[in-house]
Amino acid sequence: MIGTFVLTLLGCGTAMFLGCATPAGVVGTAVAFGLSVVAMAYTIGGISGCHINPAITLGVALSGRMTWKEACGYWCGQFVGAIIAGAVLLALTNIVTPGAEGIAENMGGLGTNGVANAGGVWGAFLVEVIATFIFVLVVLGTTDSKLGAGNLAGLAIGLTLILIHLVCINLTGTSVNPARSFGPAIFAGGAAWADVWVFILAPLCGGAIAALCWKCLAAEK
Repeated sequence: MIGTFVLTLLGCGTAMFLGCATPAGVVGTAVAFGLSVVAMAYTIGGISGCHINPAITLGVALSGRMTWKEACGYWCGQFVGAIIAGAVLLALTNIVTPGAEGIAENMGGLGTNGVANAGGVWGAFLVEVIATFIFVLVVLGTTDSKLGAGNLAGLAIGLTLILIHLVCINLTGTSVNPARSFGPAIFAGGAAWADVWVFILAPLCGGAIAALCWKCLAAEK
């Protein structure tokens, strides 16, 4: 819960206040999401593995690294953390006065995701499936007990999230995380809420495909 709260608050908060209408804003938002993961990986990784993403938890469960009972507990914590972060972001929009043109609109969106720039619902769905597949594959590979990157896993995962955001921010706003999308969408409403199912279902599909792929790649010959 704490890890997903931090990721959603800092990542979406950066998108709100920095905006994503310029290259600098895109890079800044991408870095914020990636560094949030790195920070949490080395803070709570030794406690929970720092999934902070339902798609990662699904991939881990399908890989047999945790029980489905544990996965359900993780999902509850992740969504609760993201909802709390969404509430805090909403409170910030009522406290902070925007100081630059365009920021008010970004703040109103609370860092939510959208489908319009990806050609609609199914274009956004495809983008999110592919992006989440890459992300969860990196997570499963770098954290593998035999083949993984050890203490460097958190850094590799965070850097991968930055890369994915750089590609996808101007397409969907980059979800690859159902909880991160759900929390802000509750409070933003409108199109963000109407389309939130895309950013829940697509990342879960991508995570499941990644688990299957890694199982094949890591299979003993």
